Amino acid sequence: MAYISFQPKDYFNTKLYTGTGSSNAITGVGFQPDWTWIKCRTDAQNHALYDAVRGVQKKISSSSTAAEATATTELSAFGSDGFTVLTDGQVNASGQTYASWNWRANGQGSSNTDGTINTTYTSANTTSGFSISTYTGTGSNATIGHGLGSAPSVVICKQLNATQQWINYHKAIGATKYLHLNATDAAATSSTVWNDTDPTSSVFSVGTAANCNGSGNTYVAYCFAEKKGFSKFGSYVGNGSTDGTFVYTGFKPAFLIQKRSDTTANWNLYDNKRSTSGGSNVVDDLFYVDGSNAEISYTSVDFLSNGFKFRSSDGAINSGANIYMAFAEAPIVSSNGVPAVAR
Repeated sequence: MAYISFQPKDYFNTKLYTGTGSSNAITGVGFQPDWTWIKCRTDAQNHALYDAVRGVQKKISSSSTAAEATATTELSAFGSDGFTVLTDGQVNASGQTYASWNWRANGQGSSNTDGTINTTYTSANTTSGFSISTYTGTGSNATIGHGLGSAPSVVICKQLNATQQWINYHKAIGATKYLHLNATDAAATSSTVWNDTDPTSSVFSVGTAANCNGSGNTYVAYCFAEKKGFSKFGSYVGNGSTDGTFVYTGFKPAFLIQKRSDTTANWNLYDNKRSTSGGSNVVDDLFYVDGSNAEISYTSVDFLSNGFKFRSSDGAINSGANIYMAFAEAPIVSSNGVPAVAR
């Protein structure tokens, strides 16, 4: 059984809100977020990602290859219990509804010197296994400190100063392969991305690819180390049935991103706060991480007390090889002794 000494909601939380078209303080996150990811539910808008390391008004998008932008009318502050959004329709149009996903790291952080590239800043939370780092590339094979004290299972990297595809490491496909978060393509092989080297307890490796280590270019890297009872980063093989493959996580999921990795398919994002079939286990609504689409209603996955199970024969989610990243609503047993149960 999985045990943790903290409550998952203190390190990750989904917060839904309705836009006002004017300054709007969103509270109820439960902590001061260091990474906030926002998506409009009711309108086609790109995903908007902000973090405390790059600065609150610096935006990148998982559904775009665009360089980092200074967004003065979007997110204006991280607060002790949430964040404040301003007038831009991407995050706060009057009457539109939004989902936000929030992670806690450790403020802006400081330089990490564990690798051959010193980071500009690394904000690391070793309890929850999450860090944010910014760095400048060298164009030569290199290592970069992540500050987690255990090897990351997932590394998500984006060049900031120019148009460039996102680049993803996932332990299930290994360091010889990579995926693009902003695209539907299958896992591809290259030694120039992760230098064919899995992360260690102190550093992750990069090759010479422009996506992650072009000379003089600037980057952000989000690193995730698995924490039993809080996060799980794994793989499964779909069975093509409406009685889909059960995936054990050791907790009741609050958040799930899934991608079929052996062929073209979207990155699908689900959470426990949006539509859930009148209180049943089935999570109905998803976003394409790689697309600007409004929320899509598509009954497909059960969030169970100890994992998830797809209820669709769709080949994009329940066939072939798939990877996922999941965060907990509640572990099977937590420090308060209360067992997780399905709805």
